[in-house]
Amino acid sequence: MRYETIFPRKIIEHQDMGIVMPDGCRLSARVWMPEDAARNPVPVILEHLPYRKRDGTIVRDQFSHPWMAGQGYCCIRTDMRGNGESEGLMTDEYTKQELQDACDVIAWAARQKWCNGNVGMQGISWGGFNGLQVAALRPPALKAVITICSSADRYADDIHFKGGSLLLENFGWSVNMMSYSSRPPDPKIVGDKWTSIWKNRLENQPFNWIDWLGHQKRDDYWKHGSICEDFSRVEAAVLSVGGWHDGYRNTIANLVENLTSPVKGIVGPWNHKYPHYAGPKPAIGFLQESKRWWDKWLKGIETHVESDPDYRAYVMESVSPARWYETRPGRWISEQDWPSSNINKKKLFLCPDGLCNSSTNFEIKVKSPEHCGQSSGEYFPFAFAAELPDEQALDDASSACFDGEPLNHSIDIIGAPILRLNVSSDKPKAQLVVRLNDLRPDGTSALITYGVLNLTHHTSHEHPSELSPHQRYDVQLSLDQIAYNIPADHRLRIAVSTCYWPKIWPSPEKAEVSIHYGSIEIPSRPITNTGDEIEFEEPVGAPPWKTEELRPASYDRATATDVKTGIVTTSIFADNGENKDLTHGLISGSWMKENFYIHPDDPTSAKATAEWEQTGGRMGQMWRTHVTAEMTCDVENLYTKHTLKSYLNGEEFFAKEFKGRVEREFV
Repeated sequence: MRYETIFPRKIIEHQDMGIVMPDGCRLSARVWMPEDAARNPVPVILEHLPYRKRDGTIVRDQFSHPWMAGQGYCCIRTDMRGNGESEGLMTDEYTKQELQDACDVIAWAARQKWCNGNVGMQGISWGGFNGLQVAALRPPALKAVITICSSADRYADDIHFKGGSLLLENFGWSVNMMSYSSRPPDPKIVGDKWTSIWKNRLENQPFNWIDWLGHQKRDDYWKHGSICEDFSRVEAAVLSVGGWHDGYRNTIANLVENLTSPVKGIVGPWNHKYPHYAGPKPAIGFLQESKRWWDKWLKGIETHVESDPDYRAYVMESVSPARWYETRPGRWISEQDWPSSNINKKKLFLCPDGLCNSSTNFEIKVKSPEHCGQSSGEYFPFAFAAELPDEQALDDASSACFDGEPLNHSIDIIGAPILRLNVSSDKPKAQLVVRLNDLRPDGTSALITYGVLNLTHHTSHEHPSELSPHQRYDVQLSLDQIAYNIPADHRLRIAVSTCYWPKIWPSPEKAEVSIHYGSIEIPSRPITNTGDEIEFEEPVGAPPWKTEELRPASYDRATATDVKTGIVTTSIFADNGENKDLTHGLISGSWMKENFYIHPDDPTSAKATAEWEQTGGRMGQMWRTHVTAEMTCDVENLYTKHTLKSYLNGEEFFAKEFKGRVEREFV
């Protein structure tokens, strides 16, 4: 990234601008704007998050918001109520209160003398979600949205469920958010009342695990905030951005295909980060792309963004699989219209001896060991570390595999492959995981994309039902969107398993699934250009966060099998380091441990543990929060225990234990 320090307009920054909500709750905002904005009003760009603006998202904020403010915008980064220096309490994600607060901030900003009356919303992940959700509420001043790594469907495309199966990320995120939300405000901002504010937050800490697991089907809880329920509600112009190494890779094509407002999509090879500093590289000039979007929809400047291709995607080249890449080779393609008539669907059939060109009936049984899935990687990789899918051979060995012949020419797979199967199960509940792999001439098996289906959900996520053992069912799986070039002489493999640990929670009983018929539609695009079809400017940003490193960041992941018990354990340790801000002096740091245990023959042996620690403050006002949790199950129920402890200057300040049990509903 090239750092820039000279901008068209000189900026000023407010570390704590108070925005009072109609109910009297004061939200704290960090604000950057041109110093002459009161005389020459500018549009506002809002980012509305629970992640703390002064020591949480500060790394990316420092790159982005000062740069955009220098181009003639007011960037407002609010801490949602109950977080950072904002008053009030937070109860859950994407609540009506959260969205109403965002609408009220937009209305407040539009009335200020330094605003020209036009507002945009921007955000990644949580901020990408609520930007879309607020747009569906149609606040009058909101004209445009840039949403990164987000979802239009809270049930099917978030961290809770996938294909009706329970993601372990659901447990991990409940621990993560308890850790995030248990932190105190900065005494330098709120004064001596900071400990009473902190105590109130701790006493009212939500237990999200029990909330989320109380809704195992697609009910009204998940429909709230899912703009896919009525895409026409969104009238703002939407730029949707994501990465192939992120868990939210389906949203971009979904929005471009279904929104009726102006919409464009960009997908790169990135993890769960903003694309001007994401990895694997190449990163792009995201801020320049954003400026073009905002200039058009918030300032009325003709930048011709409405004429950009609907869909711009990075086609990843086949490489030997690894847990991390600094750079992912590939090229950029563009489709003026999406869905595109350039995408052809190649149909292949599952056969006893692999993939073939004509249909046949057969019976192949699959009953994977419960630890199948060790090579899956993180659901949404966040660290610049070993979080990507690994070599797939071990998981392939636990799956029913259908291999094609060596390709006689290169293929660009662009879109979402669709698999249709006729299956039966010997148990009333079962899951299927389907991976599309690239069998490379060097002998490695690389993951291209995958899909999951809880078979009890094969007709409906709202109304699942038990399977009749040994009855045959027609089912369909949509694999995740992808753009991947598979060269000549490589082979395609479809690998079908009944488990995917530690990505999804296992079925209550170990099921054997029989496959009787199958076909896959692979979306492909003719290769007419071996170079980039489009270009982006190089990444730029404002100078980075100025800190003193107190503890370096680190990451470690390992899998081991206990030779006595047979338990397979996957352990992850991620230390985000500790730093001291050289501007306002706050110290902040965190680390996380996760362990996943399972016996290959026993789905009820599944156990997950997590531990999060946050540290911060200043000399004489140092605080620490520590959250530990575990999740277990039996055939009928899911169980958890979360423990939250906080410390002030080394002395225990607060402690609380949360226990939960929910009945399993088809998961």
